[in-house]
Amino acid sequence: MVRSFRFSVQASAPRLAAEWRELGRRAEDLGYSALSVSDHLDAEMAPLIALAVTAEATRDLRLTTLVLGNDFRHPLFLAKQAATLDLLSDGRLELGLGAGWKTTDYDQSGIPLDRPSVRIERLAESVEILKRCFAEGPFDFDGEHYTVRGHDGQPTCVQSPHPPLLLAGGGRKMLTLAASVADIVGVNANMAAGVIDQRAGASATVEATDEKLGWIRDAAGDRFADIELQTRVHMSQITDDPEGLAELMAPALGLDAEAALASPHVLIGSVGQCVETLLAWRERWGLTYIGLNEDSMVEFAPVVEALAGV
Repeated sequence: MVRSFRFSVQASAPRLAAEWRELGRRAEDLGYSALSVSDHLDAEMAPLIALAVTAEATRDLRLTTLVLGNDFRHPLFLAKQAATLDLLSDGRLELGLGAGWKTTDYDQSGIPLDRPSVRIERLAESVEILKRCFAEGPFDFDGEHYTVRGHDGQPTCVQSPHPPLLLAGGGRKMLTLAASVADIVGVNANMAAGVIDQRAGASATVEATDEKLGWIRDAAGDRFADIELQTRVHMSQITDDPEGLAELMAPALGLDAEAALASPHVLIGSVGQCVETLLAWRERWGLTYIGLNEDSMVEFAPVVEALAGV
């Protein structure tokens, strides 16, 4: 089965309510499937609150957390917030979760930054608890990181059995977990450095992405065909000179221009070239859920029009 394309816009910058509502309406009118908001202590808005306002201003636009840091919320309280947003949006939430990676979030908050394997183990427990919160009836849970006694998750989500779970990552352990439990798997560069800089480049290449898809296939097994594969495009621009622009932009990813243009996190070229690039990504990797930056929303509308639902 060939899955159809859909597109999201990533936006988090603070603004007044009228402007934020208009952004959501514009994204919906241009054919985007979802608006996504990240979860950091930088100068950005709180994702669940921002998406609740978007829900009130739009009709069908999906509401995506991309992604919530698991260490910042106990899963019982997150389940209640997520179920409430799903209920009040008539079932439009996509619940993106991550193990946490940005060192400044931990430095500023004083939350301990455990080694990646511990954070991923804790996320795995959190996902299990969330799913049980979204199911019917009370439950107990005894894990290494969480203990739950007699909890019956409320309110009930509109989406059944729960809002789609999106887990994203760039390393083998994280992608193995995502492929085992998520409905949507985000294929990212590896953020082990705790910042986005040139060190991420080696994990953003064609060869690295081939390897990641192998990990996902192995971990997913029979459920692989049911997983939607997502990529976050960090560099995107419509231009008639993709090679020249890549020469300028590629060093920020630690890549040369040729490797940058081939990466599934870079989308540069004419409208026609970008359409062909996305078709090639789907053919090679199965990537069909494409996340773009807010500043690319309008100029990429012709690409969205050409491919959304195709």
